[in-house]
Amino acid sequence: MIVFACWLLRLAEVDGTVVIWSEIMENRRKPAPTAATLDINCDCKEYVVDYLTKSFPVRLMSVFTDENGNARSEPMSDENGAPVLCHSALDARDRMIEQLCALPPIATALDAIIERFGVDQVAEVTGRTRRLIVGRDGRQVLQSRSPRANVAETQDFMDGTKRILVFSDAGGTGRSYHADLAAKNQMRRVHFLLEPGWRADAAIQGLGRTNRTNQASAPLFRPVTTDVRGERRFISTIARRLDSLGALTRGQRQTGGQNLFDPADNLESTYAKEALHRWFGLLFAGKLEAVTLSRFEELSGLRVEGPDGAMVDDLPTIQRWLNRILALPIALQNGIFDEFLGLVEARIDAARQAGTLDIGVEIIAVEHYEVLTDTLLRTDALSGATTHLLELEIARALKPLRLERLEELYGVSGSRQQLLRNARSGRIGLLVPARSLLTDEGMRVARFELVRPLKHGHITADQLEESNWETVDPTEFQRLWQAEVDDAASNLKRERLHLATGLLLPVWDKLPSDYVRVSRISARDGRSLLGREVPLHCVPELCQALGLEDEHAFSAEQIVDAVLGTGRPMQIKCREALTLKRSLVNGAQRLELAGWSASRLDWYKAHGCFTEIIRYQTRLFVPTTNAVAVLARLVG
Repeated sequence: MIVFACWLLRLAEVDGTVVIWSEIMENRRKPAPTAATLDINCDCKEYVVDYLTKSFPVRLMSVFTDENGNARSEPMSDENGAPVLCHSALDARDRMIEQLCALPPIATALDAIIERFGVDQVAEVTGRTRRLIVGRDGRQVLQSRSPRANVAETQDFMDGTKRILVFSDAGGTGRSYHADLAAKNQMRRVHFLLEPGWRADAAIQGLGRTNRTNQASAPLFRPVTTDVRGERRFISTIARRLDSLGALTRGQRQTGGQNLFDPADNLESTYAKEALHRWFGLLFAGKLEAVTLSRFEELSGLRVEGPDGAMVDDLPTIQRWLNRILALPIALQNGIFDEFLGLVEARIDAARQAGTLDIGVEIIAVEHYEVLTDTLLRTDALSGATTHLLELEIARALKPLRLERLEELYGVSGSRQQLLRNARSGRIGLLVPARSLLTDEGMRVARFELVRPLKHGHITADQLEESNWETVDPTEFQRLWQAEVDDAASNLKRERLHLATGLLLPVWDKLPSDYVRVSRISARDGRSLLGREVPLHCVPELCQALGLEDEHAFSAEQIVDAVLGTGRPMQIKCREALTLKRSLVNGAQRLELAGWSASRLDWYKAHGCFTEIIRYQTRLFVPTTNAVAVLARLVG
């Protein structure tokens, strides 16, 4: 069991009430035995020693060839039938047990938390009847706990006497730990999910203890992991099962996972399986830095290269691969996982940029929304159910990242971070190193996380060099960051979107296949809309596919934002059939008009357009600085 030392130190700095849930922590701790002295260490060491004693391979094996010519092995026995043991293996096992027993005891997570913060601050709701605690004199004390101890500990937490609550599976049923309006302790719960186990229903049961009705504030959920990459195996399993459980119970995956996990956390998804197949290809070609083919096959026991020298067709499944990775040394685990996750995240980022990443239902919380237009797309002949295309204007309250929180999460004075300012827009950002992506050819793509007051994303090293970001001194950085935060906190962000709602299954194939985003618009007044977003440039195609006339008159600002934001060309209503598209010219993005006639060239130039001869061809552009005004004159 790994002691979360740094995590415990951060736990003391949490501004709120801390709740820790673990399904298996109490199963790792046996009741403390009665002894004359209480200098007792109860850990899981005896389980490992018993495992080595009974399962360490010490028996000699004889190799033979079967009738098919394959090499086989079987245990050796003497003339009396007794097993023949290997003395070197026996010595190795005894030395390992000797070194293991000489290691200092490692406290379980439950005992480490109680020892760090003390019984006066930690309320324990578990199934333990006895526990070892450290008294005021610094000596260990054996404390008995009655069945009513959990009731008293829960009450101490709800009254605010104890700030930290630790509960296991035994305390995760039939109890409430939320910020109830009737309780004295109405501080926001910060719920750490520690040791989630394998059961998704038990994890949901534990999370539901702190998120209930009649609460002063919703909890903040934080799954806890260590820097051992192999541990992602357990997070992946619980993430996949939470998604499956949510899909079965509510018809949407986020109902189960409650947005706790990123798509990259599910290591059994389609993206992960494709990445693993490519990882095996790079391993076979010798393009990985973490491990070679021969060493991986030797340590994992998995075969990638066949007898004929080619890569085998039946490669190991991702579940089997993940299980074998757990048995490797930690440094090797981390190296393999970094390269594998680089392949996974490269695929997920590509799908997210293309709009094809299916993340289930995305909840968009807004202050209010207004239905501008309501177009009837279809009416079912049997049930009478209707399908509508709504044009909405939503207003969202901006929640900027404050400077104090930025310092807590990333630190702005470290040597790895860079303080940047965009020379063109004047915006501010913090550049933090991130995991490199891995291409299908095995090339590493250096990547950074760009943190800004209102959003954060990733940028590659090549994109950074071509951008307008430049370094800025810390004093100017803090001033500009605070100015953006103050400006965002006092304004509402208004935007328009189109939402296909109602009976969607009959028209699902008519909706854009390259943009899959199901959203629930949830307003503060309780109103909500559920549907699939339709990009602006796809609205005319959708109406045409359903045999309807496109009655939507898009403004010039909407058209410009859609073309620049998505890169998709749009038809504009003018005297000619014009198409506005985004073009890359001399390293800069431009708005170009296509479909114009040479006889009207002077008319377009008189309305603000300009021309440029590229490869002996005259091309017509709309200036990006005042594109909205120029386009309004063209369609006016």
